[in-house]
Amino acid sequence: MTAGPLDFRLHTGWGTTAVTVLDDLDNTADRRRPSTALFTDRYELTMVDAALRSGVAHHRAVFEVFARRLPAARPYGVVAGTGRVLDAIEDFRFDDEVMGALEDQNVLSPQGMDWLGDFRFTGSIYGYAEGELHFAGSPVLTVEASFAEAVLLETVILSILNHDSAVASAAARMVDAALGRPLIEGGSRRTHERAAVSAARAAFIAGFDATSNLEAGRLYDIPTVGTAAHAFVLAHANEADAFTAQRETLGPDSIYLVDTYDVATGVQTALDVVGPKIGGVRIDSGDLADEAFQARALLDQAGATSARIIASGDLDEDRIDALASAPIDGYLAGTEVVTGSGAPTVGLVYKLVAIADSASNTSTLRAVAKQSSGKSDVGGRKFAHRVLDAEGNAVREEVLVRHTWSPTRPAPITSEGRGLQVPFFQQGVRLNHDTAHDARRLCHRARAELSDEARTIQATDPAIPTRPPH
Repeated sequence: MTAGPLDFRLHTGWGTTAVTVLDDLDNTADRRRPSTALFTDRYELTMVDAALRSGVAHHRAVFEVFARRLPAARPYGVVAGTGRVLDAIEDFRFDDEVMGALEDQNVLSPQGMDWLGDFRFTGSIYGYAEGELHFAGSPVLTVEASFAEAVLLETVILSILNHDSAVASAAARMVDAALGRPLIEGGSRRTHERAAVSAARAAFIAGFDATSNLEAGRLYDIPTVGTAAHAFVLAHANEADAFTAQRETLGPDSIYLVDTYDVATGVQTALDVVGPKIGGVRIDSGDLADEAFQARALLDQAGATSARIIASGDLDEDRIDALASAPIDGYLAGTEVVTGSGAPTVGLVYKLVAIADSASNTSTLRAVAKQSSGKSDVGGRKFAHRVLDAEGNAVREEVLVRHTWSPTRPAPITSEGRGLQVPFFQQGVRLNHDTAHDARRLCHRARAELSDEARTIQATDPAIPTRPPH
């Protein structure tokens, strides 16, 4: 018997952390967070230095973030990391410590150092709301500012969006494969300690239900779960002693790890120690489908018909899909969510698409684009729309381009369908403070617009056609 969706707090007994829900939890941290200005490449600053000398630094410019193509076997991508990007831009300042580091490394001329000392982002940023789906050529983020202000942000924007969007895109495909069964993110030990926190956030946005990472739970109000590892079982003289200690500490309704020695023996031992009120078992090795069927039979025979079976062990979308017919109630996925083949880079780039020929704030911007073989781009400011049919199903994504662009007439080009870009900053003022929970809800709605076929693991073509910029 396969039970219904897990309520992690009430049913799994994974030691869920109780968290008070705040309307704006993503933004409750101390506003004097450390500067992000050195999370960048040296050439961003040296470009600014040279542009100050030529005068181009003060020309109005438009940069866009987009992917030239989706990774293989990815019918859609999920935009994640936007909230972290907006925080990073707010914190992108050149305080005394940062300026001292630049001076020690002799990065800039005195003119460049003087300009950076007064830096504050004063431009405007638009983009796909966090949790939205993206495709090849989607203008995920648009930065409108002086050339100097905009070019400075390239590295920090791409480093966040590329990482978080890769994790969210992989996680979304695992959600597709899970067919409504809960998913727990547990990849903290497979990546950098800070990346683990942002990966947990990105997976939650894409539809994972909980994380093992306590810092992600604290910062972003994500449910946290966890009981014991194999080391806990091995530390005791036998499984019975380990399960007894767990029962007395976490209660009978927790999840017991039963594959340390032999799954069938482990399940029977857990039943002997805990009884039919056992919350469930976790299987982390062997043939997960066969082991799950055997465990289910043992649990049901003992009257533990409501006990859950959780599967783990380097799960990716293909392995989860292959387990669809097994009596598994939830999955714990880690390595393939946060790194490796499960989360390939989404290849987002940050390209100049329009530039003014003078420093006047009213100058018209002309389209510019790289034309080299294999990496040619389309110049001009883009506007994207998702076209839906009468039933609310996504029909296509349409990207329109304005080859000349004037800040005095910034209204988007109109098209059928819903506009995909929302304002994040306007004239240096942050407008958007969506939380990870807001992004999660949007991702659920956006994925619901796709056809059932597009959300199968066998689907490899883009989920909806994209009309290229025109």
